[in-house]
Amino acid sequence: MAFKLSVLDQSFAQNRNLAPQALQETISMAKWCEELGYERFWVSEHHAFPTIAGSAPEVLLAAIGAATSRIRIGSGGIMLPHYSAYKVAETFSVLSNLYPNRIDLGVGRAPGTDMQTAKALATDGKPKFSAFPRLVEQLGEHLWEDTATPLLSPKPNGDIPIWMLGSSPDSAQLAARLGLPYNLAGFINPQAHESFMRFYRENFQPSLLWPKPYSMLTISVFCADTHERAKLLQLTFDINFYRFITGQSNGTPLTPDEAQNYPVTPQLTEFISSRNELRAVGTPEEVKNKISSIAQRFAVDEIMIVTNMFYLKDRKRSFELIKSALS
Repeated sequence: MAFKLSVLDQSFAQNRNLAPQALQETISMAKWCEELGYERFWVSEHHAFPTIAGSAPEVLLAAIGAATSRIRIGSGGIMLPHYSAYKVAETFSVLSNLYPNRIDLGVGRAPGTDMQTAKALATDGKPKFSAFPRLVEQLGEHLWEDTATPLLSPKPNGDIPIWMLGSSPDSAQLAARLGLPYNLAGFINPQAHESFMRFYRENFQPSLLWPKPYSMLTISVFCADTHERAKLLQLTFDINFYRFITGQSNGTPLTPDEAQNYPVTPQLTEFISSRNELRAVGTPEEVKNKISSIAQRFAVDEIMIVTNMFYLKDRKRSFELIKSALS
């Protein structure tokens, strides 16, 4: 296998009342993925989602770091326009002192929520999306330059790589210009093209921490012992996500048993089909072949996997099967 394997966890909660359970499951998953030998384990930032408990990845990372010992942990990502670059640098500097040389700082421009919530996150009610490129530069200055002001205390312990996250050509351009490792979110934009990654590699400008480009692609994977089970778990996620984005959900997702009997309309069929290009679904052998094909097509150094399954046992089994198949 020419590429490394990593994990993105989105702290899935079956409803808002089960957030404590979801957060504990994320910590359990991090320990499991460390045992399996994955390269890194990242957690996402989402706000005002009834089925996601990960609104504060920096807090969750502190708990994950305490429960693990070797695996790299990081944010996938911090939605930087909501925050001060200096404050984010402070937070991740503290994390690096708790867990030296294990911290990744992934940053993104997307709101990770609806615009009403984005305004609530901004201290003046005005999200700073247009300021994102400069915020990333400021973040690097605070973390990497000893002469940067104001003083960053504590100072970072070891290198803290800033990862550029994105799903469009804009993020590839910014990552190349600033000399940052790049994570293309294929699970968010299934129509993301390999030309994004090619542009990044060909236009990369070396930086202090990264003399050459380093690329990662994040994709959805649904792996199970049988093809039928994997397809059901994928269908369950697709139906729940479709219901959410079309306003048909009451905040409680369908179980796999309920999804199995859900009426599949032409519109839902088209939605599911649109997401199939950049994901792997099926048995370990089927998933291995699809992931390997995608990795080769995008010529990436690393594949990061999102496995949004309803039950924890299915998610853990999926990661186990994937790692075994690709080792």
